Amino acid sequence: MNDRRLTPANGRVAHASLKGQITADRYVSGDPARIVVPLADLLAKPGGARDRQVLMGEEVLVLDRHEGFAFVKAEKDGYCGYLAETALGAPRQATHWVSATATHLYPAPDFKMHEVAALSLGARLTVVAEHARFYETEAGQFVPRPHLRALGDWAGDPVSVAESLIGTPYLWGGNSRAGIDCSGLVQAGLHAAGIACPGDSDMQEAELGTPLTQGAAWQRGDLFFWKGHVAVAVSASRLIHANAFQMAVGYEEIDAAIARIDAQGDGPVTSVRRL
Repeated sequence: MNDRRLTPANGRVAHASLKGQITADRYVSGDPARIVVPLADLLAKPGGARDRQVLMGEEVLVLDRHEGFAFVKAEKDGYCGYLAETALGAPRQATHWVSATATHLYPAPDFKMHEVAALSLGARLTVVAEHARFYETEAGQFVPRPHLRALGDWAGDPVSVAESLIGTPYLWGGNSRAGIDCSGLVQAGLHAAGIACPGDSDMQEAELGTPLTQGAAWQRGDLFFWKGHVAVAVSASRLIHANAFQMAVGYEEIDAAIARIDAQGDGPVTSVRRL
């Protein structure tokens, strides 16, 4: 059975590569686009529940537009879903990514000006000019230089990136500093380090790293999986995760987290994987 989250088809349309495999009214190659708002929800159906989120500058392939919604495939991880058409703009090659946990867009290279928008870690921008303290984007907006890094200039440690988000509110399906969930936290850290990572914890467990044998010593960067949850070790005895217990990104002792999660009825650790 096809996983709808990763299948670029919705009955109305299907990607041309799926012709003969999936029934649809029409088959399309799709049109490239990019996200032009700071943050957009990727929905399971038009007006429906949030599955994930996409950030400014991220690339998507638009397969269908209907009644104000677009059915898209996110290029960063292949996740498919619906978002408001107003979130989309013409494609443009990004040059930089937001490496700070959050930043602001300004209408001029002056931090005393009223900000235009807030951006989250991982957002992508096209820089066209450099000023003393700001980068200028193709939209004529300005971002503090310390908050951006060139694409390819990745963070060295994905765990440190995750730790920079400590205290971020928990948000189901969240992918930003405004709100994030367990798999969003892992993806944010890995993407900031230039490492490919799927969107949901079950996909991450299936695709990331190699499983540790029982009794193996844990180390920084190991991924702990439960059914529907993931955390990352910051040391041999402590982990960080976005969790509904604290309703935030927080630290927890590994043994305590394992016992608590099992006691609350969510079961044992299903695997520990090392990148």
